[in-house]
Amino acid sequence: MKQLLVVVDMQVDFVTGALGTTEAKAIVENVVKKVKEAKAMGKTVVFTLDTHEKNYMDTQEGKNLPVPHCIRDTEGWELIPELRRLAAGCRLVEKPTFGSTVLAHLAGKEGYDEIELVGLCTDICIISNAMILKAALPEAVISVDASCCAGVTKESHENALEAMKVCQIQVG
Repeated sequence: MKQLLVVVDMQVDFVTGALGTTEAKAIVENVVKKVKEAKAMGKTVVFTLDTHEKNYMDTQEGKNLPVPHCIRDTEGWELIPELRRLAAGCRLVEKPTFGSTVLAHLAGKEGYDEIELVGLCTDICIISNAMILKAALPEAVISVDASCCAGVTKESHENALEAMKVCQIQVG
């Protein structure tokens, strides 16, 4: 059985930077533990990086969320320090928007049977990538570890988890 752990957007700007939250800081220890366990078990680990360019404010996302964040090659774009060493030898997937079709293509090409997502934000990038993965790999078991995710708000986090459950994404 091929297993994949996807660590979504655990970047400085989402934890302690421009869009950081108390909830995001609270999951760091859980995510670090999850990555260590996955690597010890021989699972493949992929990290996504929300990646924007200097023209972010001119994009549709920038107009709807006018907070520059995760601008390529800035400190805010980097993985949080707690995960940088753990990312060594893992694939990094840059994504200019919420969900990544590149990630889905990679998962399909490699034939993963089980894919677990953790990271930020439950209600934006986690749900987007979980849905894309479920559409691309309908027979794969797609799951989300709620203890390793945080949303923009507690309410939107819970709403996203419930929406994923309805779409046959396992939430633990």
